[in-house]
Amino acid sequence: MSHEISKKKVVYETPEMNDVIVRRDIEIRTAVQLDLYYPPDWPNNGPRPAVIIVAGYPDPGFQAALGCRYKEMQSTISWARLIATVGMVAVTYTTAEPATDAHAVFQAVRQNAATLGLDDRRMGVCACSGHVPVALSLLMHDADTHLKCAALCYGYMLDLDGATGVSEVARKVGFANPCAGRSVADLRRDTPLFVVRAGRDELPHLNETLDRFVAAALACNLPITIANHAGAPHAFDLFHDSETSREIIRQILAFLKFHLAA
Repeated sequence: MSHEISKKKVVYETPEMNDVIVRRDIEIRTAVQLDLYYPPDWPNNGPRPAVIIVAGYPDPGFQAALGCRYKEMQSTISWARLIATVGMVAVTYTTAEPATDAHAVFQAVRQNAATLGLDDRRMGVCACSGHVPVALSLLMHDADTHLKCAALCYGYMLDLDGATGVSEVARKVGFANPCAGRSVADLRRDTPLFVVRAGRDELPHLNETLDRFVAAALACNLPITIANHAGAPHAFDLFHDSETSREIIRQILAFLKFHLAA
């Protein structure tokens, strides 16, 4: 039986979301299947940029807790449809081993871009909460990816300056933390980041790690844009039904579109 949170949609919707074209369960390797969300006018106007919605929890654990896989969450589906409405293809996927599957998905999308109707030179990622550490692993200097941008929302980031909060929470709740021992200096300097902070986030250590990350990123002069939703709780895009929430969601979409689809 599905948990109530699995049915929560994003608080911002547009009429165009109903016209998005969806291709489901494209198998790229054992236990990894893709769902692709295309703009309503696809396949017109040539290959499209792609945004991978990163999964940081293994699906077996996710199903046990919430009754569905991450790509089947209504929130994931809402974000995928929103991304498609602004001219890009959103990619969601199943995962048993998040730290390695995310890299495999990126490579599979690049290698099959022509067949999938994608532009492999214009790819970005979007991630939130405990999914963010896996997204960050795709942005490292030694990663086998070269992404054009990343939108990271109310996420656990890196353990910096001797902190251990991310590692502690990852062990407790089960998200992958492939960036353990890494620092902001390990991130590529040419990947624009959009980081959203929920000012009243109640999850342990989350804003501590996010604030350290932002300070370190600014000290390294990384191309980072920050939005602080001061009055919002964790997962504001699902639980804080306000014009500010909707405006920040629009800002995320505009950021992705500027760097990928402009």
